[in-house]
Amino acid sequence: MAKLIKEVLIKENIKIATDIYKMALEDVQIAKSADIGMFINIYPKDSKLLLPRPISISEISDKTITIIYQVVGDGTNELSMYKVGDKIRISSALGHGYKIQNVDTHILVGGGIGVPPLVELAKRIPNKKIAVLGFRNEPILIDRLKEAGAEVYIATESGRVGFKGNVIELLKDKGIYGDYYYACGSKGMLKAIKKYCAEIGKEIQLSLEERMGCGYGACVGCVAKVDGKNAKICVEGPVFIGDKVTLS
Repeated sequence: MAKLIKEVLIKENIKIATDIYKMALEDVQIAKSADIGMFINIYPKDSKLLLPRPISISEISDKTITIIYQVVGDGTNELSMYKVGDKIRISSALGHGYKIQNVDTHILVGGGIGVPPLVELAKRIPNKKIAVLGFRNEPILIDRLKEAGAEVYIATESGRVGFKGNVIELLKDKGIYGDYYYACGSKGMLKAIKKYCAEIGKEIQLSLEERMGCGYGACVGCVAKVDGKNAKICVEGPVFIGDKVTLS
């Protein structure tokens, strides 16, 4: 599908945790452009905010896409002000996402605001899937992952919910193993899970989080080393095979 930018209808915009919001956007054309692990650009109304905000797609239906975003600055604060029935400018779905492998057990590893794209991934995986999720303090989207059929394990830094520690410690503590791994989260978490998968001899797909400029590959503002060459995360990613990516 050709890339496009258009106004779409906001069907939902609710707070689901501290500074975390869920927004549902209705547009058949945009929904048809979407696939697991892709993202959209959102274009703020405020003229002082020059760059679009790239946000991963959490869920997809025939008519809508759902995003989960964290309020961290002026752009995302503007998003939190929108009401149901408002319209907002977004792009069609961008990038290349996860490829589901033909294996028996899938391990989905997410950290914080990296958890949302794992929901649609879990919905699409037809067999056993285990979600291992890390948060600082407050979990999100646990019910949605369970409804998608995933067995869910939670780690929090504070120990307030679930296991006290990080996702690698949780994987080891509970003896959680699978045939193939998928991950999305901070660079630190991705480096740790990539190293862990190398140690146990398992492949993994990593969704890289990076600040972006245009989202179309023109500005070369989001680059990762893949197979020793510069790859544009917004076009060739955000999902890459783990052992091909150099995480600095």
